[in-house]
Amino acid sequence: MADLKKYNAKRNFAKTQEPIGKKETRKRKKLRFVIQHHLARKDHYDLRLEHLGVYISFAIPKGPSFNTKDKRLAIHVEDHPLSYGNFEGVIPKGEYGGGTVMLFDTGYYTFQKDTHPDFILGPIKFSLQGKRLKGSWSLVKMQKDNWLLIKEKDEFVGKINIQDYHTSIKTGRTMEEIAENALPKTMIKLTNPQKLIFKKEKVTKQDIFDYYKMVEKRIMPFLQNRLISTVRAPEGIEKEIFFMKHLNHRGKDIGRKTMKDKAKDSTSYYYFKNINGLLSEVQMNSYEFHIWGCPQNTIKKPDIIVFDLDPDEGLSLKKVRDGVRDLKQILDNLKLKSYLKTSGGKGYHIYVPLPMTSWQKCEKISSDIAELMVLNHPDKYTTNMRKEKRKNKIFIDYFRNKLGSTSVCPYSLRLKKKATISCPIFWKELDTIKPDSITIKNIKERLKKKDPWFDFFE
Repeated sequence: MADLKKYNAKRNFAKTQEPIGKKETRKRKKLRFVIQHHLARKDHYDLRLEHLGVYISFAIPKGPSFNTKDKRLAIHVEDHPLSYGNFEGVIPKGEYGGGTVMLFDTGYYTFQKDTHPDFILGPIKFSLQGKRLKGSWSLVKMQKDNWLLIKEKDEFVGKINIQDYHTSIKTGRTMEEIAENALPKTMIKLTNPQKLIFKKEKVTKQDIFDYYKMVEKRIMPFLQNRLISTVRAPEGIEKEIFFMKHLNHRGKDIGRKTMKDKAKDSTSYYYFKNINGLLSEVQMNSYEFHIWGCPQNTIKKPDIIVFDLDPDEGLSLKKVRDGVRDLKQILDNLKLKSYLKTSGGKGYHIYVPLPMTSWQKCEKISSDIAELMVLNHPDKYTTNMRKEKRKNKIFIDYFRNKLGSTSVCPYSLRLKKKATISCPIFWKELDTIKPDSITIKNIKERLKKKDPWFDFFE
């Protein structure tokens, strides 16, 4: 058990985008599960339960049922790496498991009391705490690799039908959209590719286009399916720069969502369906991208809290870093997992992934935390956005946590001097990486290393 040799042997990683199998050794307080809808030679669902650093995996032809009388066949297949819990895409035709994979549900699970997990002989009794699937289940072994997945009696019996869900729990895409996105990238005709956008740094429009193609896997989980604003610089950063809240071109790779404002007027906002939507905006001279704190299909339910630490002119970098640590301490005390990135300017940004039921709750949580910072250190921090009120202080900007507000997307280029990137970093890198030290010129080496935010959406 808990062996990834079979997984790696069955896959050609030069052809498939699936992650290479590496066993994790660190212990976690909570055990994760994932269910992937897999449209391969035969349509089925894959249930994966974390155990001893891997996902123990079962292929379920008909998927889980919430009827206690249904005994669904569950075929025990090779163990999968925990990194597979983030995989969504298309396995090429002819490769093992060739077909479309969609993230159907994610969450945590627990073994039922007084039971010990026996993945060799069974039975395995467990409870799922997912976004879609909830309640207690049993896996009962029949013969060889054939098991049965059976719903236990609880309050969820008969209340959920997996056939009611047709989109990814992560990106909101349908199977068809995932397959479409995996086709070879649309050939976007880039006009004026050698135009200098950053003259001093000698960064061209082509360089920016190539950067976003290179960083696709890291930026699209944040950018895709979220309403956006862009910053355009048609003649480069030395000339006029435009903040675009409403785009003025459309295409099959850009989605539109129409909403009514306070005056009951209809307003259209836009989002990228895939990387081609992003690249088409680069062609339209948009180089910096800002995102809403919620997916466009759940617009009233934010899932990210953002804090922007914006220091007064001339404030030392040490004080800025101390501010980051003070904020992290509060978040740690509240048991809120937080992630750090450079702003590409003077400060740092902290993201907190937290599904919430309303924007009012999002704003209340973020404002309470910011005000606590000020209460603890009134000489260091302020929540007053007026320049004259932040003399020798750091402005704790929590105002991005309102409906319609945006924050700069992780891995977005900034239209600032040096061609900086707002780049995710590890917390341990706080004292060694300045807010503006990661640029389009030096980020390539970082992308070869582990993603500091690899588990952000888990």
